[in-house]
Amino acid sequence: MRIDRAGNKGLIREINEALVLAELRGESLHSRADIVRSTGLSGPTVTAITSRLIDRGLVEERATGASAGGRPPVLLGLRQRAGYVVGIKLTENRAIGVLTDLDANVVARADAALAFPTPGAVVAGIVSAVEALAPAGHGRILGVGLGMGGVIDRDEGSVRHATYFDWRNEPLAKRLSEAIGLPVLIDNDVNALVASEQSWGAGRGVKNFAVVTIGRGVGMGMVLDGRLFRGSRGGAGELGHMKVVPEGPECECGGRGCLEAVIGEPALLGSLAGELGRRVTVDEAGTMARDGDERAARVFAKAGQHLGQAVGNVVNILNPDRLLLAGEGTHNLDLIMPAFRRALNETVFDGLQDGLSIHAEAWDDEAWARGAASLLLNELFEPNLRLNSDEPTLIGRSAG
Repeated sequence: MRIDRAGNKGLIREINEALVLAELRGESLHSRADIVRSTGLSGPTVTAITSRLIDRGLVEERATGASAGGRPPVLLGLRQRAGYVVGIKLTENRAIGVLTDLDANVVARADAALAFPTPGAVVAGIVSAVEALAPAGHGRILGVGLGMGGVIDRDEGSVRHATYFDWRNEPLAKRLSEAIGLPVLIDNDVNALVASEQSWGAGRGVKNFAVVTIGRGVGMGMVLDGRLFRGSRGGAGELGHMKVVPEGPECECGGRGCLEAVIGEPALLGSLAGELGRRVTVDEAGTMARDGDERAARVFAKAGQHLGQAVGNVVNILNPDRLLLAGEGTHNLDLIMPAFRRALNETVFDGLQDGLSIHAEAWDDEAWARGAASLLLNELFEPNLRLNSDEPTLIGRSAG
C-alpha cells in the first residue's frame, strides 16, 4: 500500500537523498557540481545532503578533480563496504549464495545443497549458505535478496507457485527472516537479472527494456517507463508458457505447445536425440552443428524460429528500446540467431523495430545470485514509501 505524503518535508528529504545516492552508485566519482547538474537539485541542497551522507558513513571524499579556473572540486564516491547484502539464487537442489558490497561487487560465495524440496529443508539450506557468508560481512549485512523460479508475490513475500517445488502460497520471506534475523526480499529469478541489468548492466539508463532468459526453461522480465514491471501479484513475464505450437508437446505446467516445452533445454535434448538417433549434450550438438552437421543445425534453427516469433510478439506489445537475451542457452546463440532474427522481422509490426537494440549475455550461477543481491540493493537505495513497512533502506540510516 502506497501513501501520499505530498508536501511532507521528511519525504522530500528522503527522495532527494535517494537521488544523490543513486548518482554516486558505481565506479565513477562525482563532484557536488556534477550532482547538481544531474539531479536538478540546488547547490545548497546537494551540499547539505552530501554532508549528512558523509556523517553517516555512506559517502566519502575520494579525490580532487581538475580545476576549471577556481578551486579544484572534491570528488565524492559511495563507501562501497559500508554495508553488505546476501544474494541467493535458488535452484531445485541448491542455494547459490554471494555476499556483495553496496555496488554489487561479489566479496564471497557459498553454496549449500537442499536435502528435500520442503520449505523447512530449503530454509535450512539457505541459512547454511548465509552463515557461511556472514564472516565476510563483518557484522554489516543489511539483508538477503532471494531469486527463484515461479510466480512470486514480492510484496507479500510469498511463493504463489514454485517452478521446482510443489508449493502454493508459501510465506518464504517470513520463514527465512525469522530463521536468520535479517530482512528478506524475494522475487522471481528473472526479475533479479532485470534488477541487476537496470543498475549495472545493459539496461542502465534505458527506460524500456526486456530480458529474455534461455536455459532449462524460458523466462522474461521487463522494465517499463523505468520501473521493473511485475504485474498483478508478481505474475508478469511468463514467456515460457506462451503457446507457440498448437497441440504441441506437453509442458511441465500441464499445458501443451508452450515455448518452454519446445526450446527449453530438456526439449532441445529430446529433439536432438530424435534427429541424431542418440543422446548428446547441448554443447556437443552445438559443436556438431558448427562442424557442418545439418541435423543438429536444424534443431537450433527451429528453436531460434520459435523464440523469434514469441519475442516478436513481445516487441509488438511492449515496444521496448532494448532486448537482452541471457542465460545458459546463450552459449549456442550463434546457431539460433539467424533464424531468430528472421522470425522476429516477420512477426514485428512495421516500425516497431526502429531503434530496437539486441544484446546477449551468458549468465552463470554467480551472476544469478548477484542479481538476487541487486533486488535488495535497489530497495536499499530508495526512500521507503510504504505504509507500516519494515523493509530495509539506506535512506536515513547510518552505516554499521
